[in-house]
Amino acid sequence: MPIRKRIKWTLFTAQSFGSAGFLVASTVTPIVGARLSGRPSWAGVPTAFYWGGAALFAMVWGRLMDPLGRRRTLTLGLSLGVVGAIVAAGAVMAGSFPGFVAGLLLMGGANSSLQLARFMAGEVHQPEERGRAISTVVMGGTVGAVMGPGLVAPMSAVAESFGRPGLSGPFMASSFFFLLGSLVVFALLRPDPRDVARALAVEPGGPRGGLGATRSLATIVRDPGVVVAIVTMTLAQAVMTMQMVITSLHMSHNGHVLASVAAVMSSHVFGMYALSMVAGRLADTWGRRPLIMGGATMLVASTLGAAPSVAVLPLGASLLLLGVGWNCCYVGASALLSDRLSVPERSRVQGVNDSLLTGTAAGGSLLSGVVFSHLGYTVMGLVCAVVATVPLILAWRLESTRASTETA
Repeated sequence: MPIRKRIKWTLFTAQSFGSAGFLVASTVTPIVGARLSGRPSWAGVPTAFYWGGAALFAMVWGRLMDPLGRRRTLTLGLSLGVVGAIVAAGAVMAGSFPGFVAGLLLMGGANSSLQLARFMAGEVHQPEERGRAISTVVMGGTVGAVMGPGLVAPMSAVAESFGRPGLSGPFMASSFFFLLGSLVVFALLRPDPRDVARALAVEPGGPRGGLGATRSLATIVRDPGVVVAIVTMTLAQAVMTMQMVITSLHMSHNGHVLASVAAVMSSHVFGMYALSMVAGRLADTWGRRPLIMGGATMLVASTLGAAPSVAVLPLGASLLLLGVGWNCCYVGASALLSDRLSVPERSRVQGVNDSLLTGTAAGGSLLSGVVFSHLGYTVMGLVCAVVATVPLILAWRLESTRASTETA
């Protein structure tokens, strides 16, 4: 198998295991948070710690990826997830809210390392193939969409059969999936994507930007394309997280059983990942900017559709569209950011980008619980719709360019 293809599919496999580990836990995290804290308004706090950990560690991974290498950094990150999920499971058993959020913080650190895998796939491909390479890795989340939420009920039953709290089961399953992901990366991610990207940059006809001089961060963020890419990923993540986190609690408060909650979450995560290859092809042929605009429009429509809903079907449909919109924004903006950076700039700036992205998601998680508790699900949906218009406007104002010319 050619080197680039092997790297891409290894990262796809790691993404599959990692997303399953995240989603089997995230489906019940708001419910656990509300029960352990005794305060419904704190339902979003554990997820906020999760994204806070992701924001904190994204900067660390970005700094380590050049000196340590992509393979070792990603292996280290996923191993952190194993520890975090075990800590979270133990905290559920002990009824400890502080222990639970500590475990979620470490799991968030693992997720931030895994999210950088999309850039690893993109950097080993030419710009005209970059969108598809990124989307292939993102599509690994489809496996998580199928496996993760679907394992909630059976893993809860397994935990109860051993005399443990049912809600500890999903977190033990999460630790297992993170372990599988770390083993796959350590064994198969060879040669290191860092070295392949450097070799590609000096090839005749290699992507523009290449191994050129590293610009200061202040110079980089004056690039309009960089601004649109970072703002799009950050706000799309915030909108998606706020709506996803609180929908499970919204359904629980309206009498839906755990299986129905899991079904809606599965539809959402399916939307996030299943059509990723389509988004990647559109990014390479249609262009980064139109894809971002389309994705932001879907975010607005989905949050407006979810706002007044209490039944399973309309919530499932709205959350499905929310996932598709997020994917279009995520893939399009990730490709646009990679295009605008040279090889020496990438790991540092991409780490900063993902730190902002996950930090905003943490704030959104905290805000979602407060807004839901005091103003209700409908108002939260309207707030998300307003926020989603920002990347739509910014992308519309960005000069339209084809994928092949969107390089730095």
